[in-house]
Amino acid sequence: MANSLSGMVGDYLFEQRIRSDRVSLETLAARVAPLMAESDAVALHDQLLAAGGELGGRILLLDQNGKVQLDSYGELYGNRLQYPEVTNILVKGQNVDYGVHELDTGASLDTSNLLFMRRSNGAWVGYCTAGIVHASDIIGVLLLVSPVQEMMQNLYQLQDQMMLIFVVIAVLALLCSLVFSQVITNPIGGLMRGIQRMSKGDFSARVRVRGSGEMKHLAQAFNSMSEKLETLDQSRNQFVSNASHELKTPLATMKIMIESLIYQPDMDKELRTEFMGDINSEIDRLSAIVSDLLTLVQMDSQNVKLTRENLSIAQMVKENAHRLQPIADQKGQEIILTLSDPCDIYADKSKLNQVIYNLMENAVKYTQANGQVKVTLQRIGRDAKLTVTDNGPGIPKENLPHIFDRFYRVDKARSREKGGTGLGLSIVHQLVLLHGGEIYVESEEGKGASFIVELPLHQG
Repeated sequence: MANSLSGMVGDYLFEQRIRSDRVSLETLAARVAPLMAESDAVALHDQLLAAGGELGGRILLLDQNGKVQLDSYGELYGNRLQYPEVTNILVKGQNVDYGVHELDTGASLDTSNLLFMRRSNGAWVGYCTAGIVHASDIIGVLLLVSPVQEMMQNLYQLQDQMMLIFVVIAVLALLCSLVFSQVITNPIGGLMRGIQRMSKGDFSARVRVRGSGEMKHLAQAFNSMSEKLETLDQSRNQFVSNASHELKTPLATMKIMIESLIYQPDMDKELRTEFMGDINSEIDRLSAIVSDLLTLVQMDSQNVKLTRENLSIAQMVKENAHRLQPIADQKGQEIILTLSDPCDIYADKSKLNQVIYNLMENAVKYTQANGQVKVTLQRIGRDAKLTVTDNGPGIPKENLPHIFDRFYRVDKARSREKGGTGLGLSIVHQLVLLHGGEIYVESEEGKGASFIVELPLHQG
């Protein structure tokens, strides 16, 4: 680039110099043509001396054979000059020509291509020639020899400066590219390392969020994805662990009872019958756990389809209260219904019934003897709000965020005694979400709990 630029500048300078010398020499050739035709040596000599001073160079007059007839320096009389610039006039018939030569060696410089200009410490001169024409014939040649050493030195200096400037620019560009490449490649490298860790199962991988723009958003998106995958992996591991534990407990109980029956063949008949009844209960519990697990798996895989129909939530609440009344009567409990609106809804009857029954059954189950279970249904705008409240032991504040987690129990021992699988509320939560609603719980320890379901009332 430095050579190209200096070559362009050199071309411009030489073009200006050539144009100036050619115009001046052509004008002089037109003036001396009549004098040379008349062989007026004195007038020619005077003209050439005066022109040499004006043009700042040495002027030579050559005849048709290339011999010097006049020299403003008075040195080359009678010498034949075979410069290409002279030959081009006399042989090729050009009107004007120009060339640059090194004075000591006679080497010429190609002024049409200064891109890779040869360096020299010698003196450089310019040879400008113009034909002397009389009666349409070339009768001689004017040769102007002018120094161009200053211009050549300026070109050398310009080329050196341009080389230096471009070297500095190239170094700075290289340093900037290295810095920018590090700025760009470091985040990408960190992201790649994070992806490699994740591909090996390490979902705790995070990348450093820095900079701005797309790389920042990409790092944030990766960290968000990694966090979700880690949470999902932990949830899956916890689920497998809990499921294994829940299945193992009834199996261990049955194993003990069956071994007792095997190794005590003379066991009392009533005790044997009791053991068989307990085994049957544990099998029922296992069946319930497996059934609930299959339900959750179906909902997780999003294969559950809702068979919607027009129905009344209030009517469903009444039916479930009627089903649970015998259990409540055994504990001396009272089920109080406050149904201010029928809340007609377009929903899946069996699944919505499962939600209502599960919540009301839990309230009956965890309310102490002679307690109350209150069920309230009201219409708020376009939503139905169902509230099931008990006056049982309540839920500690630290347990509230996990109440809908799978296999989560506030009091594990008492929950198992009451026959729960730990999956009921998880299923309720999923079914409410499938209907586009939401469910949450409000509770204070020792003051009971309220489960609130809000469902959009889509009409068929």
